[in-house]
Amino acid sequence: MSPEAVPFVVLVAALLHAVWNALAHGMADKLAGFALMNTVFLAVGAAMAWPAPLPDRSAWPCLAASAGLQVCYQPQLLRAYRLGDFGQMYPLARGTSPMVVALVAATVLGDPLHGPRLLGILVISLGLAGLAFAGGLPGREQLPALGAALTTGALIAAYTVVDGIGVRRAGGAGGYIAWMFLTQGAAMLTVAALLRGRALAGGLRQGWWTGLTGGLISLTAYGLVVWAQTAGDLATIAALRETSIVLAAIIGVLFLRERLGHVRLAASVTVLTGIAVLELAHG
Repeated sequence: MSPEAVPFVVLVAALLHAVWNALAHGMADKLAGFALMNTVFLAVGAAMAWPAPLPDRSAWPCLAASAGLQVCYQPQLLRAYRLGDFGQMYPLARGTSPMVVALVAATVLGDPLHGPRLLGILVISLGLAGLAFAGGLPGREQLPALGAALTTGALIAAYTVVDGIGVRRAGGAGGYIAWMFLTQGAAMLTVAALLRGRALAGGLRQGWWTGLTGGLISLTAYGLVVWAQTAGDLATIAALRETSIVLAAIIGVLFLRERLGHVRLAASVTVLTGIAVLELAHG
């Protein structure tokens, strides 16, 4: 594919990302569904690891930390989708992540927040507040869902930073990605088996199509973005990728029968705008 195809490819990846999250939201047995998705990750990781060089030893702690964060992240995402609307939970989780990464880079890694990046964080914060308060002040019954979505975003930010460090230490992206899939898949399957025991087998049989499809869609979206990063501008790609926030809101209305409303739509677009400002400033 030519570099001119990069924006289209990234938009397709954004749509696929929103779609697999919508599938996850709609799973009757979400734990079994995510176990099936991680089965796909494990199988693909094993196939990739066979020809790829083993990551450098200095990257192994990052692989272990990334797997641990995934074990925390995926159940939190499941919890958010169980408690709240997809059109609200997805933008909250996705919008929180780049803001946290930027704040960590400024406070821990010494990367200063100059004008455009600070503006991006403020715009994202405004959009997230709009999403949280779209229906008025959240009552006590809504706080667990909002907390789960925000925690999910923080965990996405954490494994993003860890993987960014790990892939640089690994000596090659292919080996790190392969072992990331392997360790993540194995860890989540182990946790699912410990939580559910023998009863997990029934859930795997019932939701096998949705879980495996979600896993394949997720990996396809990831692969498209990786290809795009080799052929296009990273800041533009990162900004385009986050159009999944608006796409998720549309999916929630069209297929999940959720009410979008003017406030939630405006807040989703505001989050997207803030992310675009932040990524373009970073680039």
